Amino acid sequence: MKIVKSLPALLSALTLSALAACASTPTTESTGEYIDDSVVTANVKAAMVLQPELKASEINVETYKGAVQLSGFVSSQEDIDKAVAAARSINGVKSVTNDMRLK
Repeated sequence: MKIVKSLPALLSALTLSALAACASTPTTESTGEYIDDSVVTANVKAAMVLQPELKASEINVETYKGAVQLSGFVSSQEDIDKAVAAARSINGVKSVTNDMRLK
């Protein structure tokens, strides 16, 4: 009889634990934020690939909570400007950090 009475409390505790595991903190992303950032990263890379004069394979894109970081080595300042503009044009991008360097 005691087990039946404690079952709802146990289920509530497990549910709260599962929800807390999905929450974000200042240093970690929630599951939803991780998926959103993956989509933003893919869209930024796709926007760069669509520009034939830009060598998108030389540019690394990382996204964390909507902040996009571009890094890598490119041939000209024009390439840097095009990559930054492409990243800023994507929905979901909150900021763009340019860490690209000229060859």
